[in-house]
Amino acid sequence: MKKVLSNLKDYKKECILSPLFKMAEASIELFVPLVVKQIIDVGINENAGKTYIFKMGGMLALLAVIGLIFAVCAQYFAAKAAVCFSKKVRQGLYEHIQDFSYNEINDIGTSTLVTRLTNDVSQAQNGVNMFLRLLLRSPFVVFGAMIMAFTVNVRAALIFVVVIPMLFIVVFFIMYKTLGLYTLVQKKLDKVLLSVRENVMGVRTIRAFNREEVEKDTFTERNDDLYDTQMKVGSLSSYMNPLTYVIINMGIIYIIYQGGVRVNIGELTQGEVVALINYMSQILIEVVKLANLIITCTKAMACMNRIEEILDVKPTVENGDKDIEDIRDIEFENVSLKYNETGEPAISNISFKVNTGETIGIIGGTGSGKSSVINMVGRFYDACEGCVKINGLDVKEYNKYKLRSLIGMVPQKAVLFKGTVADNLCLGKKNISDENMMRALDIAMAKDFVMAKEGLYGEVEQGGKNFSGGQRQRLTIARALTGDPKVVILDDSSSALDYATDAKLRKAIHDNLKDIIVFIVSQRVASVRSADRIIVMDDGEIKDVGSHDYLMDNCEEYREIYYSQNEDKGGK
Repeated sequence: MKKVLSNLKDYKKECILSPLFKMAEASIELFVPLVVKQIIDVGINENAGKTYIFKMGGMLALLAVIGLIFAVCAQYFAAKAAVCFSKKVRQGLYEHIQDFSYNEINDIGTSTLVTRLTNDVSQAQNGVNMFLRLLLRSPFVVFGAMIMAFTVNVRAALIFVVVIPMLFIVVFFIMYKTLGLYTLVQKKLDKVLLSVRENVMGVRTIRAFNREEVEKDTFTERNDDLYDTQMKVGSLSSYMNPLTYVIINMGIIYIIYQGGVRVNIGELTQGEVVALINYMSQILIEVVKLANLIITCTKAMACMNRIEEILDVKPTVENGDKDIEDIRDIEFENVSLKYNETGEPAISNISFKVNTGETIGIIGGTGSGKSSVINMVGRFYDACEGCVKINGLDVKEYNKYKLRSLIGMVPQKAVLFKGTVADNLCLGKKNISDENMMRALDIAMAKDFVMAKEGLYGEVEQGGKNFSGGQRQRLTIARALTGDPKVVILDDSSSALDYATDAKLRKAIHDNLKDIIVFIVSQRVASVRSADRIIVMDDGEIKDVGSHDYLMDNCEEYREIYYSQNEDKGGK
């Protein structure tokens, strides 16, 4: 939690002024019962006259105005500190997540990252706001009211010495019991969010397999689990106000009883009894506020701890300090990769070298490690054994952001963002001309349908829903080709294209991208057969490397893939 709270250090002025103004307001409130006492004892009982009563009434109004000014100032500084704090935490958390490799994102989970960026940060903001406003005010009023009560009448004020410790025992016992439960609530909220996210994103699959009722039952189970935990913690928290009210009202009853007896015998005045009741009421109000503060801060502490859990996760892919302007060659030297320390290797002992101008095809069955290999070029994962070299230097020594700016990546899933076609093509790049974008669209076989839909500045809906699957794939290919990439990686990026369009696309890439390195990852032989070299992978290992003709003669795995996709098993 210390790491999260350190974001308040830039707002020390607000963090100091808000409690101070609240204490000033509280000080004003503590004088109000004394003024009321004077009105009753002097203005009414001693017949001091209307002038005195109006004078003291004017003092009450003045105290109210000054208290209001102090309260507004305190609210302003507390709100400013809390909002700026949440902005900084959210920004820092988001930037930290951006440094995560695929390993961290997969291990933690998207749903919990979203929850911590939104709900947890909001709860932390509310906690800081309440903390700054009530941290000093409530205890100050509680103990200040007790001290002021002793100035009124020592013997009658002894009840405060009994009441206040009882109140604090109740408050801190309930806080102790609920802290762990609030953390559990947030974890179960993660599970509910996960169900919602999976159902919304996979709604077509769910309906296609008629799993609506199953998913409803799963969501209901998780939602009920969250509900039960919230009810449990809510039930414990709900004891706070009734118990504090009972304790305070018992104290008020005692004061009224003792006051009635002692007024009759002359030990107390009516004004002093009213003042003591007012001080007890002030304590009641502040303890209720303190109870709400404890509940809010307990939630905030749980959320801050969850945020800090993410901030404490160190990215496995650390950034290097060397700049890079060009990519001349890429070499894998005995590279192995594990997605977690205890798991089986995704790829083992991979070695090959690629030079500028070469097109490399990577083919293999599902789970053979094709995507794992090309994901290491852009350092989305780092090797656990061996090393990947670019221009003869280990990729770990390069600035990963500069390295990735030289790579045009087309992932397996075609993802487009809401905006325009131009916004999507220029993603991560600056000063891209319309001519450059049109050239990329032309190579990617996307120019015709883009120009038919309002051109470069036509709208793209969230996820590219206003384009077909094949059109989305071609737009992501065009995005990779926009700018001046030195390496283009096509990771199974033509799976939604028909064979004719796929052939035209490969020919356009071959004719236009002669001075860069091209990786084509596919399960189709037709997509890789024209590559300069084809890497055949199986079970995370390279089985053979060579041209299509060479592999047909020498690699059994390649022949099996080829024959499974071609009826003519006698030809090549």
